[in-house]
Amino acid sequence: TYWSNAEHWEWATKPNDREKASFLKENIFPISESGQLKFIEGENTKALGENISISYMRGHTDAMMIPQINYKGKTVAFMADLLPSTGHIPLPYVMGYDTRPLLTLSEKEKFLKRAADEEMVLFLEHDSVNHCCTVQNTEKGVRLKETFSLEDYFGK
Repeated sequence: TYWSNAEHWEWATKPNDREKASFLKENIFPISESGQLKFIEGENTKALGENISISYMRGHTDAMMIPQINYKGKTVAFMADLLPSTGHIPLPYVMGYDTRPLLTLSEKEKFLKRAADEEMVLFLEHDSVNHCCTVQNTEKGVRLKETFSLEDYFGK
């Protein structure tokens, strides 16, 4: 099963000129055609299970989902393109192809503060060195606390 939301699916299947290269029809339409595509309706994530929640971001691309999974007393957040790598933790460092970079900045600031306060494990999709990290609040804002692999953190 592939999960998305109707708003993001619409955005992906009818992309603007800026994002056409990211949403390739040959990659996207087979998901729907296979019959395996399901939509999450707003904040209702019951179909995903009681330990999964979703935050929606609009700065990188419209209605991008940040899934959060509660596991063994910790929350693991799949950061997608909100925080692609540890190098993007400083607030001004956003992706060059965000559709609304100032909105990304605001969304990232709020999410990272929450992640630090709740001691979330942040899973980094695009970081080739650091699979996961935690962040902490400092006098200079949210900063990297530690890096690790999921296996090292949760065990085999």
